Amino acid sequence: MKTRIIIDSACDISKAEADQLGLDFLPLKTLFGEVEYLDGITLSPFEFYEKLVEGDCMPTTSQVSPYDFEQIYKHIKSNGETAVVITLSAKLSGTNSSAHTALDGYEDCIHIVDSENVCLGEQILVREAVRLRNQGLSASEIADELNKKKKKVCLLALLDTLEYLKRGGRISKTAAFAGGLLSIKPVITIQDGEVTILGKARGSKNGNNMLIELINTSGGIDFSMPLTLGYTGLEDTLLQKYIKDSNHIWEGNIETLPISTIGSTIGTHAGPGAIAVAFFHQ
Repeated sequence: MKTRIIIDSACDISKAEADQLGLDFLPLKTLFGEVEYLDGITLSPFEFYEKLVEGDCMPTTSQVSPYDFEQIYKHIKSNGETAVVITLSAKLSGTNSSAHTALDGYEDCIHIVDSENVCLGEQILVREAVRLRNQGLSASEIADELNKKKKKVCLLALLDTLEYLKRGGRISKTAAFAGGLLSIKPVITIQDGEVTILGKARGSKNGNNMLIELINTSGGIDFSMPLTLGYTGLEDTLLQKYIKDSNHIWEGNIETLPISTIGSTIGTHAGPGAIAVAFFHQ
């Protein structure tokens, strides 16, 4: 019996790579004004950041619909297959709820996992699911393993600007203005499925140092498990500087570190210039 893995675009695995890995890819939607795009299909990360930086319109994102999930469920059941569905945190999007809404009549072949994370944190859980599938585990066994292992996923991100949190109404104009004057760089994580600010650094150098310190205090990186780094925006200069500054962490593997562009789901709120790392702690 074939085991399939269904993902949403918030994990920031491209459609092309999803196809290569044998994953079923469901895009969230990104709206600029009245124009709707399918994340990762009709709107690439590069195109998204071009529109974000050049336009005055604050984008919004919307969940994958129950209908989209049901169409895949129906196909899987008719083929006698099973599947694991991995979604971004149910506390950050209705996508997980949509996956459950569509589940009626498919409970025997579909297993849903709330990653309790997003972007790179969700991505490394997907990559672990691929590894488990390739080892021959069933869909139910993969779901059970992911529900255990997701508690060890650590996502850390350093924002370069407070402008987009202000635009999205996440912080006040006064706080954004003061933060800009002081060159405040918030460090955020996902805790219990929600975005949490861990600290505020003065300048990029202090922000990089804070990321390094937080990796160490989290228990360190389990290099036997998937990990990835990522960035928002049109180029990765800030990420490359961080990698250079934190060279000692990566056990001499900086030339082969996997790097992803963080797409619209998080990019809408983080804005360009953010850097992030996701790993399983020991």
